[in-house]
Amino acid sequence: MTTIQIMEHGEQLTAGVREKVPMTELTGFFSRAFQDTMAALQAQGVQPTGAPFGKYYGPPGAVVDVEAGFPVAATIAPAGNVLPGTLPAGRVVEATHTGPYDTLADTYSEIQSYFMEAKLAPEPVMWESYLSDPEVEPDPATWRTAICWPVHGD
Repeated sequence: MTTIQIMEHGEQLTAGVREKVPMTELTGFFSRAFQDTMAALQAQGVQPTGAPFGKYYGPPGAVVDVEAGFPVAATIAPAGNVLPGTLPAGRVVEATHTGPYDTLADTYSEIQSYFMEAKLAPEPVMWESYLSDPEVEPDPATWRTAICWPVHGD
């Protein structure tokens, strides 16, 4: 069972790439978006302030509207496909998934059950923060992903 809780998040400035991507090409998109964002940040002398993220604009289907990048301390200048953005402030339902990315759907099912049981409405936009670096932690069973899903209304 995943620990799921309601947290209050402050607004977080970000830098990232947003595209509509076929689900079958999501892994390649993330790799390219993280590389492009890091290159833009390095060119501007900016360091990420936290783990890389994936922000989803609505539910995924065959194609997903997704943004991937890094949190930053100050607004960056747009650089090619890398744009400034934010992870919004407010109440979120937060869960930490442990395991490979292809089992995230199990944690999402638990989160959706939590929303229903708590009689809360999810916002359409949510994000994941990838707390583990697969190059440093090659065992997918140990990977940790924080899922933050804003709560509609107050």
